[in-house]
Amino acid sequence: MQNPIPVSQNPSVVLIPFFEGKVRAGQSRFASAAQDYEMKELDLNQLLITDPPATFIIRVATDCDSMIDVGIYPGAKLIVNRALGSKAKSSNIVIAVVDGEFVVKRLYKRFKIVRLLSENKAKAYPPIEFKDGEELMIWGVVQHVITSFT
Repeated sequence: MQNPIPVSQNPSVVLIPFFEGKVRAGQSRFASAAQDYEMKELDLNQLLITDPPATFIIRVATDCDSMIDVGIYPGAKLIVNRALGSKAKSSNIVIAVVDGEFVVKRLYKRFKIVRLLSENKAKAYPPIEFKDGEELMIWGVVQHVITSFT
């Protein structure tokens, strides 16, 4: 993973047209594209950033496929809230520091068992397990993923 990019403290407001209609990802029910839907405006800063001073964007390495089953693909950008790092819960997707490197994994905590888990059923990535005395540094909690298709 590459170094994080801080989100600006004073992000400019860019209002983008937001189409209130829904698009199906499965089989069409033949809804009319001509139906009247309300058009609003949406500010991505308000939608994606809950804590601007603690929010960073980090890019996933282009050779990292360990999280593809949750939609985190190689080269994706992750919006990470550092303020949530100390409050990370089991099942959160986190940015952690392991052996001096950033990794993105699902956090698993149960009793005294602490693991970082991959999300790729096609490949058997072993969990990263932390034993008594070993310290896990959670850098932040992933709140959103941005994937480009072009």
